Amino acid sequence: MTRLRLALRLLHLALVIAFGTLLAGIVSLCERVVRHDLMPLRQRLTRWFLARLGGALPFRVRVEGELPTQPMLWVANHVSWTDIPLLGALQPLSFLSKAEVRAWPVAGWLAHKAGTLFIRRGSGDSSQVGQQLTRHLQQGRNLLIFPEGTTTDGLALRTFHGRLLASAIDSGVAVQPVAIRYLRDGQPCPVAPFVGDDDMLSHLLRLLSSSACEVEIRLLEPIASESRSRNELARHSQAAIACALQLDTPVMLPTEAEAA
Repeated sequence: MTRLRLALRLLHLALVIAFGTLLAGIVSLCERVVRHDLMPLRQRLTRWFLARLGGALPFRVRVEGELPTQPMLWVANHVSWTDIPLLGALQPLSFLSKAEVRAWPVAGWLAHKAGTLFIRRGSGDSSQVGQQLTRHLQQGRNLLIFPEGTTTDGLALRTFHGRLLASAIDSGVAVQPVAIRYLRDGQPCPVAPFVGDDDMLSHLLRLLSSSACEVEIRLLEPIASESRSRNELARHSQAAIACALQLDTPVMLPTEAEAA
């Protein structure tokens, strides 16, 4: 039964990815012909594709809270690569991702065509990345970042990097905190986290072989960026998400020196 379930889920996922690849190729070709940026269309199609991709994964998703009606900088805790299709299905979004994802077969190309912005850790290009994020938000496009900078097992939060939130201040948009958690029988799911030395294929096979788990996505109260420092935004976002996830992660608000 487990093998049959895995085979059917792999077939479903393969069909979704194949169709997404075809769709991305068509949009890319159209952009070359008309020589015009089709980013708004790409974002809408990406949302449609990610909803189908999330539907091919063994999750039962529950969403709480209100979707923002204005462009915002979304910030979320990061548990797995599956966060992206699940959150991206909620609203047209672009993502900030580590540069390594760009090299992933198929998925990296699809992410690039969907408008993902890539950052290379330790490359010293934080100023350039910040400018990219600001331009993206100033164009009225939603952007989602994972300010922890890596995935966790969902049992704690890492420090949120304030420099990534500076774009909200520079572009005058609010921050939309989002809390996501994976549960199995009311407890944190041990299968969903994609952490450490895990590789994509092994994780995918474990995930598709398992029974469905619950996913809770909570859209929290937006945080105004006006008159706040980037460290304040980071700490307040982290505190809100930690509270929503019922984590005991201590979150200290920035000192006056840090906020300056």
